[in-house]
Amino acid sequence: MRVGIVLYSNDPETAWNAFRFGVFSLAQGDEVKVFLLGKGVEVLNLEDPSYDVKGQMELFKENGGQVVACGVCLETRDSKDSATCPVGSMNDLYEIVSWADKIVSF
Repeated sequence: MRVGIVLYSNDPETAWNAFRFGVFSLAQGDEVKVFLLGKGVEVLNLEDPSYDVKGQMELFKENGGQVVACGVCLETRDSKDSATCPVGSMNDLYEIVSWADKIVSF
């Protein structure tokens, strides 16, 4: 199955669970792509003692998951140069939605 995840939250627990779900889905043999939108782009620099978001995101990428961050959302936060994943657009989000068999939003 092809799973698209749209992460629109900067809440540490929510972001952590989104990437945990992505890692789990990859382990089931699924293809998974994540699009960071709105506040979701802030997870690229999120640090929280209770939820290792960066660790889950790295595990997700190491296992074949793909992450794209909204360029406009990064620009409005003056974070475009610090993005640790490809910078995308609404076209990339559209392509993920068209590609996926299922979309999950966090």
